[in-house]
Amino acid sequence: MEYLPVQVDPEKLSHILTSIGLEVEHMEKKESIKGGLHGVFVGEVLTCEKHPEADKLKLTTVDVGGEKPLNIVCGAANVAAGQKVVVALAGTTIYPSSGEPITLKKAKIRGAESEGMICAEDELGISDDHGGIIVLDQVHKAGTPASEVFKTETDFIYEIGLTPNRMDAMSHRGVARDVCAYLSYHQQQNISASMPSSEITIPAGLAIPNVEIKNTDACPRYCGIYISGISVKESPEWLKKRLNSIGVKSINNIVDITNFILHESGQPLHAFDADKIKGKKIIVKNADADSKFVTLEGKERKLNGHELMICNESEPMCIAGVYGGLESGVTAETKNIFLESACFDPKWIRRAALHHELRTDASTRFEKGVDIEQTLFNLERAAGLILENAGGSLSSLIFDHYPNPVQKTNIEFHWDYLKKLSGKAYQIASVKSILLALGFVIESENEHSIQLLVPSSKRDIQHQADIVEEIIRIDGLDQIPVDQHFSFVPSSNPNQNASNLKEKLTGQLCGMGFQEIFTNSITNAQFYTQEVLNQSVIMMNSLSAELNMLRPDMIQSGLQVISHNLNHKNNDLRFFEFGKTYLKNASGHITEDNHLVIYHTGNTSNPFWGGKEKKADFFHLKGLISNLLKNAGIIKFSISTEANSSFQQCITLKQGQKNIAIIGEVSQQLLKKFDIKQPVFFADLNMDEILNSKSKPVAFKEWSKFPAVTRDLALVVEKKVSYSELEQIALTQKIESLNTVSLFDVFESEKLGADKKSMAMSFTFRDENKTLTDKEIDAFMDKIILSYEKNIGAEIRK
Repeated sequence: MEYLPVQVDPEKLSHILTSIGLEVEHMEKKESIKGGLHGVFVGEVLTCEKHPEADKLKLTTVDVGGEKPLNIVCGAANVAAGQKVVVALAGTTIYPSSGEPITLKKAKIRGAESEGMICAEDELGISDDHGGIIVLDQVHKAGTPASEVFKTETDFIYEIGLTPNRMDAMSHRGVARDVCAYLSYHQQQNISASMPSSEITIPAGLAIPNVEIKNTDACPRYCGIYISGISVKESPEWLKKRLNSIGVKSINNIVDITNFILHESGQPLHAFDADKIKGKKIIVKNADADSKFVTLEGKERKLNGHELMICNESEPMCIAGVYGGLESGVTAETKNIFLESACFDPKWIRRAALHHELRTDASTRFEKGVDIEQTLFNLERAAGLILENAGGSLSSLIFDHYPNPVQKTNIEFHWDYLKKLSGKAYQIASVKSILLALGFVIESENEHSIQLLVPSSKRDIQHQADIVEEIIRIDGLDQIPVDQHFSFVPSSNPNQNASNLKEKLTGQLCGMGFQEIFTNSITNAQFYTQEVLNQSVIMMNSLSAELNMLRPDMIQSGLQVISHNLNHKNNDLRFFEFGKTYLKNASGHITEDNHLVIYHTGNTSNPFWGGKEKKADFFHLKGLISNLLKNAGIIKFSISTEANSSFQQCITLKQGQKNIAIIGEVSQQLLKKFDIKQPVFFADLNMDEILNSKSKPVAFKEWSKFPAVTRDLALVVEKKVSYSELEQIALTQKIESLNTVSLFDVFESEKLGADKKSMAMSFTFRDENKTLTDKEIDAFMDKIILSYEKNIGAEIRK
C-alpha cells in the first residue's frame, strides 16, 4: 500500500475496490516468510546437556524473555550454551520449506519435557538449509520477536477483474488514484496518491540520441536516453520482493526495473544494449515484407510488412511494443544501454501481436492504450532507478519526439443531467472534488454546468454519461438511494410477440429433450476466413487475443460447447440457443439479427431390448424444424438446396425470397477445428424473419366426423428430383381435401433405368363436410399423377 498515504484495512480496501468498479476477484495475504514468524522469538541457550536416554538429543534451558526459562529437547548437533537462537513456542504454527504446516505442542521426548523448538532455517520456511539450528549474533536480545530480526514483510495481493475500458487501472498508480478519490470524498479531506519522483540530473554538453521516426501515425510519441557504465547484476531485495508478489520472475536489475515501471505506471519500457546498436542510430519504421527476425526466445519469424519495428542502421532490433530481439537485449556483459519509453498506436500493436501469437504484458497495455502524457515521466523515473541500482551515468540528453500533442477531450457537463441519470441529488462541491481527485480539469463553470478537460489517462471518457459513471463509482454503486414506494404502470411491450414465441419454442424444445445453452457473443477471428472477416465487426479493445470480434454466426460458439462435452464423454447432445449475430452491411453499418440455433449429435434414442439405438441425422432434424415452424404458425415454405462451406449437405427454408431457416450437417473441415469426430447436425432459424413472415395463427377446431382416406403412389423419377419438389407439386394442385403428403420409401435399382429411382408417397384426403367417394378420390389422384408426368416426367410404377 505504499502508493496510499494512509493505512487502510485490507478487508476495507477490498470493499472499496469493488465499490469503485474494480471488482476484487481474489484476495491473498502474502508474507515474505509464510506465517510471518508469529510466535517465534530470539532465545538464549543457558544450559545444554546430553539427554540421558538418547545419544543424539540434548536437554537445554532457553531464555525467551519470559518469567522463567523453557526446557527444550533439541536434536541439532550445533546447539551449545551461550548461543542466541530462534525458538518457536508451544502453540505456534510453523511453515517448513517443504511439507505441511506444523502446530507445536508441549511434549515429552524420551521422558524429558520439551516446551518449544529451537529451529533451523528450513523448519521456519526461511530457506531450504537444514545444516543446523540458526545461530544469531549476540547483539540480539532474548525475547525479541524473530520477525524483527528477519524483517518479515506482510502484503496483500488483490486480483482485480478489469473491464476492457479501464486502461487507467492497469497499474498500481492508477488504482491508487481511484482509491484516494474514494477516501477523499467519503472522509471529507484531501488525500492524494503518493507519486514517485522522476527527477534526474543530466550533465551539460551531452548530445541528443540519433533517432528517426519514419511512421509517426504508428508512433505518436517516442522518448529515449543513453545510460553508460552500468553493472548488470541481481536486483536488490526490495525489487525482487515487489515483482515476486505479483508473480513476475526476477531476471536482472535492468529488466526488473522496466517490469517494475510497467506494473507501477502501466507504461511498457525497453532497454537495448547500446553497443549492439549498429551505426548508433535508432529508426522506427515498418517492417520489410517477407523479411526474417529472430525474437528473444530464439524463434525466427517471418514479417509481413505490417509490424512496426525498432531498427538500427542495418537491421531490426525489436517488434515495437510486442517483443524484443535476440541480438539487442540486455545481458550480463552489457555496460551501456539505450532506454526507450514510447506510445504506439493500439491497432499496429494488436495486429503484430495477433499475427505472431505474441501476447505479452507490453502488447496488452499498448493495445488498451497507454497514457501518452506520462511517456517522458516514466522514462525519467526508470532512468533514476537504474542509476540508483545499477550505477552508471547519463550519457545523452533525452530524445522526445511528440510532434502532435494530443488534445484532451473537452466536455460540457450539466448538473441536471447528473441528477437525471444517477437518480441522486449530489452536492456540486462534492462532485467537483471527485472530478478533481480523478485528474479532471475544470476550465469554467456556471450555475447550470461545468466545462471539463478529461485526463489523458481516461481515454474511454467521451460523453456526459461517462462522467456520471465516474461520479457514481467514487460515491459507491451501493449508495444510490432506492425509493420506498414504486408505481407500476402496464406498458405495451413491442417485443411481446418475440417473447411469447421464444417461450413457446423453448417449451417445445425442452419437451423434446433439448437443453438451452448460453455462449459468448464475442468470438475468435481465427475461426473465420478473410472473406467473412471483411463483413464482420472486429473489436478495437478486446478482452483477449482469443475474444476479438462479434460473432457473424452462431455455429462456432456452439461447436466449442459440443467439443467440451464430448471431451467429458457426453456423446448424445441436444442443444439450442437464442442469440444475436453481428455483420457490417454495404454502407458500413452494423446489423444485429436474432436467431434460434439447434445442435444435435449422437443418438436420438439409446438401445433397449426392443430395438437398436437411433442416430441423429439430417432428416430427423428437418422434421423437428418443420414442427417448430408449424408451432410458430409457418405452415407453407419452400425448400432449396444451396452450397455452404460450413456444411456437407444443406437446405434453406424460404418464404418468398426470405430465408427463414438453414438446416445442414456440419462439414468435416469445420468439425476438425474443434476436434469433433462424430457427425453434428445444425439448424439456424432467423427469428426476425419468422416474426415478420406470413404466419398462420395456431387455432383449435373440432375433430372431423368424417373418415380420412389414404392412397399410395410409387413414382419412377430422375435421381436429382427431391421429395420437396414432389410435395410442392402436389400441394399446388389446389385440392382442398388433400390433408397431408408424406414419403415412406425410396428405392434405387438398375432395373428402373439409368439415373432413376423410385419414390413411394402417401396422400391423405379428408372432407370436413362429407365422406369422400372412390370416384372423387380417383379424380384427385389422376390430377396429381398428371401434374407429376407433366412437370418432372414421372412414370407410375405399377
